[in-house]
Amino acid sequence: MRTMDQLRLRVVSVKDRMQRARYILTEPEGRNFDPRFHPELTPKEMLALGVFGGKYMTDCRAEFPANWFIDAKLCPTRHDPILNCFGVNASQPLSEWRRKGWIHPADPRGWFQWYCRYFMGRRMPEEDDRQIRRWLAIKRHIAQIRNNCDRGDLSCRRRQRQAVLHWAYDSRKM
Repeated sequence: MRTMDQLRLRVVSVKDRMQRARYILTEPEGRNFDPRFHPELTPKEMLALGVFGGKYMTDCRAEFPANWFIDAKLCPTRHDPILNCFGVNASQPLSEWRRKGWIHPADPRGWFQWYCRYFMGRRMPEEDDRQIRRWLAIKRHIAQIRNNCDRGDLSCRRRQRQAVLHWAYDSRKM
């Protein structure tokens, strides 16, 4: 049975360059994930490690907990691959994500935005299922790293390691 604190819903208002919207948090932050979904990194950890060239979250910080950004590697002016954990570009442009149908209107920035909101407690069952299936599909890249690299050799397949990191898998441990 849920406590009174858990039953209190929180409305989040979004007002940034890409979106004006509201959504409801129905779960406690970082908890009650789908049983198939076991990310190895939190959004805060990902931002501190360096993901998406530092450009991804520069205009929407007010939406998320301030402590996520304390050690975040961000670049408000441009995508800078040097800020990425592996120092390489492993991103595709947003236009490519849209072309492939990966973008849901509720999350115009893509998977990481979905993950941040899911982590905070937002649930959208159909979209959650779609994104979790996409997350699970990244395991093929993990298999390639494990099959082709010595464990701990972070210089092996750096671009693929960075891409896997973008999906909340800790590729530094592979």
